[in-house]
Amino acid sequence: MRKAWIVGGSAVAGATGFMTLLVVGTYMAAGSLTNGVGQGAVGLAKGSVPAAYQSLVQKWGNLCPAINPALLAAQLYQESGFNPKASSPAKAYGIAQFIAGTWATHGLDGDGDGDRDIWDPNDAIPSAASYDCKLASYVKDVPGDATKNMLASYNAGAYAVIKYRGVPPYRETQNYVKTITTLEKSFARPVGRVQPSQQAASAIYYAQKKLGTPYLWGGNGTADQGGRFDCSGLTKAAYASVGVTLPRVANDQYNAGPHPKRDELLPGDLVFFSDDLTNSRAIRHVGIYVGGGYMIDAPRPGAVIRFDPVDTPDYFGATRVTEDGAKAL
Repeated sequence: MRKAWIVGGSAVAGATGFMTLLVVGTYMAAGSLTNGVGQGAVGLAKGSVPAAYQSLVQKWGNLCPAINPALLAAQLYQESGFNPKASSPAKAYGIAQFIAGTWATHGLDGDGDGDRDIWDPNDAIPSAASYDCKLASYVKDVPGDATKNMLASYNAGAYAVIKYRGVPPYRETQNYVKTITTLEKSFARPVGRVQPSQQAASAIYYAQKKLGTPYLWGGNGTADQGGRFDCSGLTKAAYASVGVTLPRVANDQYNAGPHPKRDELLPGDLVFFSDDLTNSRAIRHVGIYVGGGYMIDAPRPGAVIRFDPVDTPDYFGATRVTEDGAKAL
């Protein structure tokens, strides 16, 4: 739900034709944009890592050449969603999801307080980075990409990577490597413009057809819900209409691709809003950008799907959805 920094539906209801032209014009102009993660030092996208852990991830993500801060962030997100209290049925614990045996060998006292606490991110995040780098050293003579070989070692063991001279032919391991390297792009601060989304115009077309539909908390647009949506239900359905499956909640949708700057927004980008502008996990609202400073969104109970302005005090950032990014989630 959004706070009431809104424009009444009647003030912008006549803008549909203008927005359609703007979408077409923007995409004609966007063909020459190039992909954005690029080379060189890797920084973290704004707010992609909770502020409490950002400096740790930035510091320890540069521990060795096989990792970088965005890759380490992607691992932590995949393992626990940055939840320091996470535990799994496999008896993996904490923000980095170490099992007891691995922690006993590889856990560090990252904050120098005299103990090695599997539940303490100040110990677990440095330990995750250190463990990654140790795995990379075990397979340093294996041909291929050092980072992918390290990730494969994390999943399948260094012996398998050495045996197969690279990422082993295990479906689970290959998916793990692809997932983390894809999610890395969502946590990296782009160094240039990011590539336009090929599915964006059709996603907007779907959302435009829903203008005027009443909001429903938890709504997915199903027949039993009267075709109604909440904010993330609408964006999920819009991209599902073009074969891209997004997560259900807004703060996970933020990780479905790279993050353009405000002045680089293109129609089809997802735009996000939060009361905490330092933490993507606190995002509470999402819309689909249509150009001209406006989005289509399902704002709140009692309202209808409509055009709303993007430039409000709670604007967090944007995501350019990619098919691989969505699959990784």
